[in-house]
Amino acid sequence: MPIRRLPETLVNQIAAGEVVERPAAAVKELVENALDAGARHIDVVLRDGGRALIAVTDDGCGMTPEEMLLAVERHATSKLPDDDLVHIASLGFRGEALPSIGAVARLSVTSRPPDAEEAWALSVEGGRVGEPQPAAHPKGTRVEVRDLFFATPARLKFLKTARTEVSHAQDTLNRLAMAHPEVGFTLADGERKLISLAPAEGALFDARLKRLAAVMGRDFADNALPISAEREGIGLTGYIGLPTLNRGNAQHQYLFVNGRPVRDKLLYGAVRGAYQDFLARDRHPLVALFVTLPPEQVDVNVHPTKAEVRFRDPGLVRGLIVSAAKHALAEAGHRAATTVSDLALGALRPGSGMGSGAAGGVSWGQPQGTRLPRGLAEATAHYQAPLNPATPSVGTLPGLAQAPAAAAPNVHSEAEPAPVGDGFPLGAARAQVHGTYVVAQTGDGIVIVDQHAAHERLVYERMKEQLGETGVARQMLLLPEVVELEETAASRVVARAEELAELGLVLEAFGPGAVVVREVPALLGTVDVPGLVRDLADELAELGEALALRDRLEHVCGTLACHGSVRAGRILNVEEMNALLRQMEETPHSGQCNHGRPTYVELKLADIEKLFGRR
Repeated sequence: MPIRRLPETLVNQIAAGEVVERPAAAVKELVENALDAGARHIDVVLRDGGRALIAVTDDGCGMTPEEMLLAVERHATSKLPDDDLVHIASLGFRGEALPSIGAVARLSVTSRPPDAEEAWALSVEGGRVGEPQPAAHPKGTRVEVRDLFFATPARLKFLKTARTEVSHAQDTLNRLAMAHPEVGFTLADGERKLISLAPAEGALFDARLKRLAAVMGRDFADNALPISAEREGIGLTGYIGLPTLNRGNAQHQYLFVNGRPVRDKLLYGAVRGAYQDFLARDRHPLVALFVTLPPEQVDVNVHPTKAEVRFRDPGLVRGLIVSAAKHALAEAGHRAATTVSDLALGALRPGSGMGSGAAGGVSWGQPQGTRLPRGLAEATAHYQAPLNPATPSVGTLPGLAQAPAAAAPNVHSEAEPAPVGDGFPLGAARAQVHGTYVVAQTGDGIVIVDQHAAHERLVYERMKEQLGETGVARQMLLLPEVVELEETAASRVVARAEELAELGLVLEAFGPGAVVVREVPALLGTVDVPGLVRDLADELAELGEALALRDRLEHVCGTLACHGSVRAGRILNVEEMNALLRQMEETPHSGQCNHGRPTYVELKLADIEKLFGRR
C-alpha cells in the first residue's frame, strides 16, 4: 500500500486518543484553558460521568469569532508568542485540546471578550466545523462537550461507571484548585454540587493553606508543617503533614511544578526519603508541595497530557525536598497529630463501644517484635539509653526491676507528684497504668504515654546520632564476592561507589558487567550480597538513589531500638517517668515511634469535662 496523508479528522481522532483519555482529561484541558485565559471563577458540570455532557464556564478574557475558528484548528494557540518551547509560562501550549475533543464529540464554544457587544457561538461535530453564530452570553467562555466519544465508540467501552469517572474529574479539579487558590471552582453532576471553593483571600501562603484545608480536610490544616526553602534558584513551598497523620496509600500527596499538577516518580521518591525514619513501609504521609524554578530548568513537553516533567538537575530538586521536609519534621519536635487525641476521645464517648484494636480501625504500622538479624542480639544492650540522664548505661535500664510475682496493682505511683510547670509541654508524671502507660498532668489536661514506643524513638535517635558521628561500621568479607550484572547496571553501581562506601558497602568494578564486593555494613550481619547489590542496581535505575541499603540499615537500627527500649510491663518510678517525658520534649520526632504509631495522646481538660457533662 502506498504512503498517503491521513485525513485531518482521523489525525484529530488519533490525537484525541492521547490527549482525551477519559472525561477527566477533557475537564483538565478545558479548565487549564480557562486558567490561562485569566478566569477568576470556573464552573464545571458533568452528566452521566461526562459521557452525556461536560460544561466548563469561566469569566476569562473570551475570544472573538476569528479566534474561535483558529482555536478549533490543530496546533493553533495564543500561548507561544515567540515560538519558544523553553520558556513556557502557561498550562497549555500545544493547541491540541479543542480540535481533539471536537473530533470525538459534539463540541460547542460560546465566548465574549469584555469589550465586545455580543457573544458568538461555534459548533464542531465529529471534526466538522460550523460557522460562528451570534449568541447571548456574559463576559467569558462556555465550552460544552456532548456525547463524548460518539465518533469513536470503541473508546466508550473502556470507560468506567459514572461515579468512577466523576471521582476522577473531581480529583483533577481539586489538584488545579490547590495550585490556584485565588480562583473559585465549582463542580456539579446535575443533582448535587461536589466541589464549591470560593477564591481564597490573603497572602499566597495563607490562601494556599485555606484552599488545602478545603480540599484535604481540616485535619490536614491543623497538623500541617509549613515548608519554605530555596537552593540555587529553585524554590520550594507548601505544607507536609505530621507523621502520625498518615494514610494507607499515596493518594493524598499533591505535587506541583510552576503551578502545574504533576505525578513524578522523583518527587514521590523524595517524599518517601524524607519520611523514611518515621513511617512504616505501608503508610504514606499527606503533603502538598509547590516547586518553582526557571522554565529552562524543567521540560514540561514530555507527556501527551503534561502530567510528567523532566528536570535538568533532578538530584538538586530531590535534595531540596528531602532536606526541607526533614528540617520541618525536626522543628516539630515531640508534636503529634491532633487526630490521635480525637480518635481517643471518640473511643471514650458514652455508647461508642470501647473494643480492642486501634480506634476507628486506624492501623499505625507493622507489629513490633521483629527478630534481630543473626549475631546482633548482643548489640541491643549497647544502644540502650537510660531514662535518667545522670545514670550511665549499663545494658539494662536503671530502676526497672521486674514486677513481683504477685499481681501488681494497675496503677503504680511513688513519691509526691511533681508540680506542673509551664516549661514542660508533656507535664509531670502522676502514675503508671498497667505497667505500660505513663499518665502525666499538664496545665490544661493530661498526657498518656506509651513507654515502649516513646523510649524506642529515643533509642533510635541516639543510634542515628552515633552513626552520624562515627559512620557506619564495616566488616570485611573473608572472600570478596563477585556479583554479575548487566553492563549498564554495573556501571551505575560503580559510579555511586563513593556514596555506597559511606553506607558501609565497599565495591569496585570487576571487568565489564560485574562488581566485586569487599566490605559490607556490620549492622546487617549475615547478608545476601548478590541480592543486595542487584536491589541497589534496580533502585539506582528507577529512582537514582540507593534506597535498599538505607532501608536495610534503618530496619536493623529500628529493630535494635525496639528490642533495646524499655518493654511494656516494666514498672517505672516517678523519677524515671519524668525523665522519659523530659527526654521526649528534647528529642526530635518523639511524637511517633519508628513505625509511625503515636507515642502519646494528649487530652484537654475541656474535652474530658464534656465527657462527664460538665460543659
